[in-house]
Amino acid sequence: MRITPHFKDYRFWLLTAALLSLSVVFFHPQSLAPAALYRLTFIVDITRSMNTEDYQLDKQPVGRLQFVKHALRQELLKLPCGSQVGLGVFTERRSTLLFEPIEVCSGFADIDAALAALDWRMAWAADSRIASGLLSTLEMLQGKDQTLVFFSDGQEAPPPNPRYKPDLSALKDKVAGVIIGVGGDQLSPIPKFDAKGQRQGFYKPEDVPHRSSFGESDLNPEKIQGYDARNAPFGSEAASGDEHLSRLHESYLRQLAAESGLQYRRLTDADSLDQALQQAAFAKSGTRTVDSSWRYAGLALLFLVIVYVK
Repeated sequence: MRITPHFKDYRFWLLTAALLSLSVVFFHPQSLAPAALYRLTFIVDITRSMNTEDYQLDKQPVGRLQFVKHALRQELLKLPCGSQVGLGVFTERRSTLLFEPIEVCSGFADIDAALAALDWRMAWAADSRIASGLLSTLEMLQGKDQTLVFFSDGQEAPPPNPRYKPDLSALKDKVAGVIIGVGGDQLSPIPKFDAKGQRQGFYKPEDVPHRSSFGESDLNPEKIQGYDARNAPFGSEAASGDEHLSRLHESYLRQLAAESGLQYRRLTDADSLDQALQQAAFAKSGTRTVDSSWRYAGLALLFLVIVYVK
């Protein structure tokens, strides 16, 4: 059998090897690599104060809930494949899980769509008892291998009666996670909407309760005008205050974090959320799939360089 001259040329074999290497690239080869992964459950406060516009996007004022959604959608792009994300909402006295954690890359479109659809009108009641909501969240996630990320501005409505504050001690350190404080330091008006979501200005002092009227008063009866133990335990005068305005109640959220064994961080921008979530305390050892195409493409390039250099 006679061997043709071009089969004797080393450049033929190098070009053939380059072609085979490039062919492998089209099959999108993958390999496993060790990685720090995250299993996060986002619980988002959707009460009305979260509509307060004290953030900015593209130099335009936006509500707290809208900014949280923006920051979370940006975070999805930063989490390594293999990580998992679940989503829930808080209003009234409890949290509800919308879905259990799912893988961020294969489920990206579904998670992103769910975040985009979060809306204050999903709330089933107007009250906001954050301590009770946090308690229900801890009970829900207890014993699950999930990191809680609880977003709230810390404003309770109506204001809580200290006599009836939920006890978080039984669940302290039972769930790992962080409370993310949302909002600004200055009091800002709370937008008011009708049932169809149409803007109706802002809440006024007469639109909201300025004190708790539940249970026994925590004040000295002698200092309550019109006090009657049975008929008027909080007195006869209408309470006044600034509960129609809103700000971040940071000290209260820090207190709740300390009582529950959670961390506390503040949401200032998308980067602050990334720093709060992707930390060693929340990372779990695992493996993730990585694209190996670049190796074969590089090998093909090496073969071609050898052909033309020599």
